[in-house]
Amino acid sequence: MPLLSKIFSASSVIAITFASLPAQAEVLFWSTQARPAEEAQAMRQNVLSGFAGGVDYQPNEEGPWLTRFLAEQQAGSGSIGVLGALHGNFSAIDPAQLVDLGDLGVSAASETFNNLSRLGTDSAQYIPWMQASYIMAANREALQYLPEGADIDALSYDQLIEWAANVHEATGQAKFGFPAGPKGLKHRFFEGYLYPSYTNGVVRTFASPEAVTAWEKFRELWSHTNPASTNFSFMQEQLLSGDAWIVFEHTSRLAQAFNERPDDFVAFPAPAGPAGRGFMPVLAGIAIPETAPDKEQSRALIEYLMTPEAQIATLRATSFFPVVDVDLPDDLPPAVKAAGDAVARMSGSADANPGLLPSGLADKSGDFDRVYNDTFERIILAGQPIGQVLEDQKRTLQKIMDETGAPCWAPDAPSEGACPVE
Repeated sequence: MPLLSKIFSASSVIAITFASLPAQAEVLFWSTQARPAEEAQAMRQNVLSGFAGGVDYQPNEEGPWLTRFLAEQQAGSGSIGVLGALHGNFSAIDPAQLVDLGDLGVSAASETFNNLSRLGTDSAQYIPWMQASYIMAANREALQYLPEGADIDALSYDQLIEWAANVHEATGQAKFGFPAGPKGLKHRFFEGYLYPSYTNGVVRTFASPEAVTAWEKFRELWSHTNPASTNFSFMQEQLLSGDAWIVFEHTSRLAQAFNERPDDFVAFPAPAGPAGRGFMPVLAGIAIPETAPDKEQSRALIEYLMTPEAQIATLRATSFFPVVDVDLPDDLPPAVKAAGDAVARMSGSADANPGLLPSGLADKSGDFDRVYNDTFERIILAGQPIGQVLEDQKRTLQKIMDETGAPCWAPDAPSEGACPVE
């Protein structure tokens, strides 16, 4: 192993020198992540600047990113040294076009993420790099009403419902808050949390008996939900106002509450159902194309990016959280530290069951999300029969899958061709 020397300061500039490596040409890091100018500059100056030999960090939209990668593969040679992208991007790539990284000796703390990185093979085809997600948050006033014996870091949906009911009874107000407003991310809850937790799927299992149970449970939870939730889109606002004491939300949409009043709120993992602790990781990875000009230097860059120091620097630069075990520095904003701890506990839980971001839907992504939003509106808001709604929406969902030809993604079992709605 090369000798590591490291310097880390509150300014987030790190320098990690692989002293045993000779000077090399810059590694072209071709990435779909950290595209905004400020983030890209932070990656160059604060994350990558200490790597021996240098890094040419070039972020791009997904279309140009894939086009150049495929062009180099077709040509049989290229200049891309390391690829950075979301799991869904790598899922669309033939694993034979990537260098097998099973012997690299670095991996994520979560075996769930490591399994995903194999892309259906027996070995890692990319290395999990960083993650974001959706979590739960609560006002500390609500903690006294937790069900007896409940662990806030390992709640079940039944316990969450009981907790919300206890708060409702004690205060006379429905204090669960849900982002069901026009700009809320409610569809991600159904796609990545409720469905995986109860059905171990999201497309195949859309109208299954387990899905009926999931909607029955959510209807119970809704009875203790602030009815104004249909106007809520950023739950940090309701935490701060006191309109909600227990909420589900994306980490970035909770930041204001934790940064302004960090002592008043707690962040914790999403609950678990019969099929596990469903959650939606926005998982990014790093890989090496078979056409990389200097594979050893590319491997060294990946090792560098997986060090705790580089993972923390990446968090500062991108607001994506580490995938390795790290102690977060005290000088991070309160929201980052709180959310990071919750995400780590959730992704590392023994019953973690990730529901990945939908992939392969092209311009039908909005239509796909609308199926789940419409199902919510019909079952929960309009009170229509669950089974009937699911059968109706099942046809719409199958049409979308057939038109796009999108194969299944986790936690659904893989498919040959379009993912079926069974």
